[in-house]
Amino acid sequence: MDASERETLINRYPDGPQLVAGAVEGLLDDALDRADGEGWSPRQVVHHLADAEMIASTRARRLVAEVDVHFVSYDESLWSRTAHYERPIASALALIAAVRTNTAEFLRSLSEAEWRREGTHSEAGRYTPEVWLEYYAQHAQDHAAQIRASFA
Repeated sequence: MDASERETLINRYPDGPQLVAGAVEGLLDDALDRADGEGWSPRQVVHHLADAEMIASTRARRLVAEVDVHFVSYDESLWSRTAHYERPIASALALIAAVRTNTAEFLRSLSEAEWRREGTHSEAGRYTPEVWLEYYAQHAQDHAAQIRASFA
């Protein structure tokens, strides 16, 4: 991936929170708690994104700061059942936006050498800041589309 491709993805990355907020805007509690065909409600998706952003932002920094870092995936379904995803979503939406803004600033500061850093992910295998960016630049957008599809 060249610097131009990275910049495109970094510029897309902070847009996710607005898309998610727009997807849940105006939904009442019964709609927020209605599961889609995959078994996830919009409320659960928002809390999943908040948790994922906290984990992801740490992973991005660890890739740059640590040598030979290893990441283990977490059980998203388990978290959706045990991490009290029935809570209100306002703070989760604010967290997603804040973490993404901060992490976009972090990503823009990386040197070429830092972009080439490597770690290992238990599911993805070889894991670099670019691999991380390719996934997370689209993650919130995909979930916003999932929420919209539930109410189309």
